[in-house]
Amino acid sequence: MLSLRGFWRRHKRKIVVATGVLGSGYLLYKLYNAHRQKLADMETELEQEREKNDELIKAQMQAHFENIQRIADTTTLPHAMHYLNSQIAEELDLSHLTERLMQVKGQPTSQEKLELWDRLKILSFTRMVLSLWTMTILSLYIRVQVNILGRHLYIDTARGLGSSLLIEDADLIHRDDQQKFLASSDYLSSNALPALISNIQAAATEVLNGMQLKDSFNTTILRATIIEILEKFMTTGEPYHWVNYLMSEDARWHELATAFGDDNTPLPDVTKFDQLMLETRAVISSAEFGSVAETALRAVVDTVIEDMSAQPGGGSLKSGIQLAKVLARVAQTGPALLEESSKFIRIILNVPQVELFFTLIYSNMQIS
Repeated sequence: MLSLRGFWRRHKRKIVVATGVLGSGYLLYKLYNAHRQKLADMETELEQEREKNDELIKAQMQAHFENIQRIADTTTLPHAMHYLNSQIAEELDLSHLTERLMQVKGQPTSQEKLELWDRLKILSFTRMVLSLWTMTILSLYIRVQVNILGRHLYIDTARGLGSSLLIEDADLIHRDDQQKFLASSDYLSSNALPALISNIQAAATEVLNGMQLKDSFNTTILRATIIEILEKFMTTGEPYHWVNYLMSEDARWHELATAFGDDNTPLPDVTKFDQLMLETRAVISSAEFGSVAETALRAVVDTVIEDMSAQPGGGSLKSGIQLAKVLARVAQTGPALLEESSKFIRIILNVPQVELFFTLIYSNMQIS
């Protein structure tokens, strides 16, 4: 006991100092650990908040994306298809040919009769392939437009909401520019149709040359004939020549497109309308658009062949009937493609490659 008291007297100062140091160290450790835990909790809360915001943004984008698609389906596309149908009916009216053929029906075969049937053959296929191609390509083009416009509107609105500014103060696309941009889809019907008809008719004439009215046609031959006319038309001329049927060929656009580059960087002194048109031209001039268009066209052709096979009268197309009897079905199918365009547009949009293509356009991701 005396030894302990002696040890305490001799080392009291050292023990007190050591105890104080250890106590302070433990206290500092506890404070540091508590601070680190608090930072960790704050980081967890921030991460959870970011995840919530990301999920909210994704949900908003999905809802906005679906709304944009509905606008295209219920407003833009029906208007464009109705106008296109009326223009094609005016440009390719077959009634004068059918009326004349009815007049010479029962008469001995003459040169005039043969020429009338040959013209009806060419023009019937021309109108059907023209309706099929324009309905498919125009629906894809308008969908490109509304997705590009929708993305710009969403980003501009989000930018305005993310700042202290009111929505009205955000740099939104002016309504006049929106309407002007969407109205440009009428270019095909208003300006490009005569040249388009001429080129498709040339392709149809080349493919149908030598085919006789008494030749047997079945679903396989008919499908191959339609596909061949489409391929002949699509591969004749410059690459991506379909762009000139959808948008005006203006030297200014080529200059801006070159400056615009591949990264969609906004250009100085370029209006929102110009930028929308440049982005649209870049998309429809791409090989990816051409691939999607080809896939969509084949899907429509398959449906058209099924519908024509189901038409009553004139024999079974599956087993084979004469070309002369097939022409009646071909002539009926042309107008039906545009009158029932919503049915075929649904088929186009349900193609997985098409769905992915438009999702990438809306999200402004790299198309591949």
